[in-house]
Amino acid sequence: MHVEVVRTDALGDRSYLVHDGAVGVVIDPQRDFDRIERLARDRGVRISHVAETHLHNDYVTGGPELARRHGAVYLVGETEGLDYEATRLESGDRVDVGALSLTAVATPGHTDNHLAYIVDHDGEQAVFSGGSLLYGSVGRPDLVDPERTTELAKAQYRSARRLVDSVPDDAVLYPTHGFGSFCASDTAATTESSTIGEQRRTNRALTDTDEDHFVERLLANLTDYPSYYAHMAPLNRAGLAAPRLELPEPVDLETLRKRLADGEWVVDLRDRVAFAAKHVEGTVSFEYGDGTRFTTFLGWTLPWLDPVTLVGSEEDVRAAIRDLSRIGIDDPDVALGDPTERFADELPMSSYPSVGWEELAAEFRRGAAPTVLDVRRIDEYENEHIDGAVNIPLHELLTRISELGDERIWVHCGSGYRASTAASLLDRAGYDVVHIDSDFADVVKAGIPLSRR
Repeated sequence: MHVEVVRTDALGDRSYLVHDGAVGVVIDPQRDFDRIERLARDRGVRISHVAETHLHNDYVTGGPELARRHGAVYLVGETEGLDYEATRLESGDRVDVGALSLTAVATPGHTDNHLAYIVDHDGEQAVFSGGSLLYGSVGRPDLVDPERTTELAKAQYRSARRLVDSVPDDAVLYPTHGFGSFCASDTAATTESSTIGEQRRTNRALTDTDEDHFVERLLANLTDYPSYYAHMAPLNRAGLAAPRLELPEPVDLETLRKRLADGEWVVDLRDRVAFAAKHVEGTVSFEYGDGTRFTTFLGWTLPWLDPVTLVGSEEDVRAAIRDLSRIGIDDPDVALGDPTERFADELPMSSYPSVGWEELAAEFRRGAAPTVLDVRRIDEYENEHIDGAVNIPLHELLTRISELGDERIWVHCGSGYRASTAASLLDRAGYDVVHIDSDFADVVKAGIPLSRR
């Protein structure tokens, strides 16, 4: 058995190509499945099956279209409401994929009809658990219906324990979520690989013998999740076509000028410090790059499906188009190059300070009472925050911006990334803003007073 891992780090998910060297099944493919097709070609593998563990809430699946293109059998745990053909599996159903055997196991909790798959080859077994059993914990149970969260949390607990009892300790575990996805509970462990045996020893769903206690802890650790999640299940029931990833014709100066004048979203992908130093007035900062969570925060912050124009290098723009397609944001317009160089003589420019904690500490030492805006999530703020700081999470800022006064606003988050977007939104709205581009973990070193839970 060969397991090829296809990572989507921007969303914290993984897809898998599982094969015997000739024939394979793809499990939980992302919408941009050209990566999987390329991998299959390189390995000389024919895709005969595509399997979903569940109806995804954090990304648009490529499953229906991938199966159609390859004449593959499309396996799911739920067919109700789907606008395309699929083969529904029940718990215990077995499917042969070349020399491999795939067995479905009902693991409700993350969704009602969630399946895990046990793949067997000559006694070697691997478990593909989707959003059920994760490294260290389980997938969150509050995405289907908030009023059923406790019920589904109990189902997660039972599903995890039933699943591990179906396989030996040396079976390797391959979850879809748990690598930064908000579909995971925040107790999920950050590790690259694990086995069922290791999870028996370390996973809270398996080590806590009191179901009610586990559920209580799980629910206490649930945090906000991106608002665009509400749109993913309907899109996945409809079954979107493969994304258009080609670079569109860039917009011209006059078109860009009009979009800015009309208040449309023009997104600058450059480094956040460079943006603060100089940017086109009215643009907003969503720095693109590895580890930035660009897709999540753009989809969570801007109104769903409002027109977007991406501005940046060709490399960043191409990558951003691909990333956004994974959450159903298609066909953004683009303008290529450094906007402060291309449009410096034609469009008004703006800037604001980007500083560290020392500059804010100096304000406190002078006896001032600076207005500090903390744009982290509520749970982050409640755990620990700067004395007197106002908390408006980034994803709520557009609807609550009027709550802020006319004084200078010092804005921070956990790393500087979310604060850069918040600062750009405030600058766009005419506020006097200072962006704090520092890790929150370093605030104590600067001598700034904190309040802790």
